[in-house]
Amino acid sequence: MVEDVVETFREYLKIRSVHPEPDYDGCIEFVKKRADQYGLKTQIFRLDEKRPVLIVTLEGSEPNLPSILLNSHTDVVPVFEDQWSYDPFGAEMDEEGNIYARGSQDMKCVTIAHLEALRRIKFSQVKLKRTVHMTLLPDEELGSIEGMAKFVHTKTFKDLNVGFDIDEGIPTPDEEFMIYNNERCKWGVLIHCTGTTGHGSLLHENTAGEKLRIVIDKFMDLRKREAVKFQTEPHLGDITTVNLTQIQGGIQNNVMPPEIIVGFDLRIKADGDHEEMEKWINDVCKEAGEGVYPEYIQKDIKVPATVLCSKNPFWTSMETTLKSLGLKYNVRSLFGATDARFARGVGVSAVGFSAFNHTPTRLHDNNECMNKNIFLAGISIYEHLVKSVANV
Repeated sequence: MVEDVVETFREYLKIRSVHPEPDYDGCIEFVKKRADQYGLKTQIFRLDEKRPVLIVTLEGSEPNLPSILLNSHTDVVPVFEDQWSYDPFGAEMDEEGNIYARGSQDMKCVTIAHLEALRRIKFSQVKLKRTVHMTLLPDEELGSIEGMAKFVHTKTFKDLNVGFDIDEGIPTPDEEFMIYNNERCKWGVLIHCTGTTGHGSLLHENTAGEKLRIVIDKFMDLRKREAVKFQTEPHLGDITTVNLTQIQGGIQNNVMPPEIIVGFDLRIKADGDHEEMEKWINDVCKEAGEGVYPEYIQKDIKVPATVLCSKNPFWTSMETTLKSLGLKYNVRSLFGATDARFARGVGVSAVGFSAFNHTPTRLHDNNECMNKNIFLAGISIYEHLVKSVANV
């Protein structure tokens, strides 16, 4: 049976749910088929024609109580195949049991581990007090704007009556696991620099290029200041990162462009002041000159962190289980952005957690992989956690 689970994982990894055209239906059909075979209840909800959501349910003895949610996503990021040593969608396994594939760490390992944990609980005849729902969401790698951000406001989600969400985390390279009760907010901003156009041989005033230089200098200065902080506080969740990701403009080398657009990826630290950041961006635009303005392509709102203390019985149960298993863990703010922020945004207590340690972190990287023994051990951790929190 152990080898069957590993093969299920490998088969799931072969489904090309990669952007820009992810095979969402292939993922949903694959997991639904196995959940049906295990006797779990399944439901497909469509956010739109291209974006299905799968809900797998193991009903508890007191279904009116707030439920437990196990959430993961179906999409994976693109690959540079020439930089991989293996077929990124071949799920090849080496002699040491390392399985190489895009999604092996982010996030298909969690999906199959959730499913297998529910199967084990169901067939063990263990009675759960609370109902457990497992969900598979689309578009997480695109910021979830068409995924979880919409799903949490649907009647279907509200009817799940979620009290506690165990969402995605990150595999860790050493013994210690990470628990994330908060995360940074992603802002994607395009700064439009407009100016005088004309022949490239002349010395025009008020050019887009001059304004662009000021904008880039200001943003890069902020980046450097945050990088200095990172030397003393080496946790990305505690600083704001600034990265220049796009420059657009110009049609020909000897023509002054009427507009140049520069894009920045900002990840605002979990306790950052959003009003202060927006004011800073506006001030930069004003200093750069007339005709410079920001356009936000993503602007996550700040949501409260999940409180992890004795007042949160789900966390108390989870913490007790981790300690009983002898597992080391640490609580941090996540440096990335996950679906958990939208659950928190509608009042659901949520933590990010991936039950896989001793794994070199290769999320979004070349040769992403997961060791089969670490994967199997993670399933057992999820099984214990679900039994615990579902009986709070």
